[in-house]
Amino acid sequence: MAQAGCAVVIGASGGIGGALVRALLRRPDFEVVVALSRAGFAPESRESAVRLVHGRIDLLDEASIMQAVQGPVAEAGLPPTLILVATGLLHGEGLGQPERSWRALDAEALTLAWRVNAVGPALVAKHMLPLLPRAGRSVFAALSARVGSIGDNRLGGWHAYRASKAGLNMILRNLAIELARSRLEAICLGLHPGTVDTGLSLPFQAGVPAGRLFTPEFCATSLLAVCDAALPAQSGQVLAWDGAQVPP
Repeated sequence: MAQAGCAVVIGASGGIGGALVRALLRRPDFEVVVALSRAGFAPESRESAVRLVHGRIDLLDEASIMQAVQGPVAEAGLPPTLILVATGLLHGEGLGQPERSWRALDAEALTLAWRVNAVGPALVAKHMLPLLPRAGRSVFAALSARVGSIGDNRLGGWHAYRASKAGLNMILRNLAIELARSRLEAICLGLHPGTVDTGLSLPFQAGVPAGRLFTPEFCATSLLAVCDAALPAQSGQVLAWDGAQVPP
């Protein structure tokens, strides 16, 4: 479990991000929760609002990431000991549906997927990793996906999403190596949430086996448990919702 401080969730208006914020507000080990998103976040109660700082962030705009650090994150008044990037783009917002063949490859869609799924989290790390305490345990984690595993790829397709998540995984590995040089107890992870009942998975839920479509609340609880249990030796890995390592 990360030491007391503040927790930061990027993508707080999404299904998983919102569930993470709500779960963190129910925990006593974080004095402040910073919820960042493009759309804003509404607290469940007046009591939780006392511990909540919220603000805007746009992963496609590095200036807004810097402003989030200088504004809401600084306003928390405590160093972040848990930073969660709960963002991702699979379809819509300029992407269309995931490609089933190379014939569907599109330069603009590929570029957008990389900007949202890999470049955005990398820029968050650029500006927020320096805020982690130099002593004591801390965690930086970003939502990845099993389909980003090169070794586990048996079906092909979904080119933009797979490639951008694979790129994210490499970035996280690089960050873990560099982070260990200055913060021995810091951990950098990719998190595979499974298939969660959100807008991202909605077009693909028909083929999900019974019992494998998770609620955002179950997902948030599971991912926080993975972060709590992770060891420095696992830094740079992608861990699934049940704690199992996803193959590189």
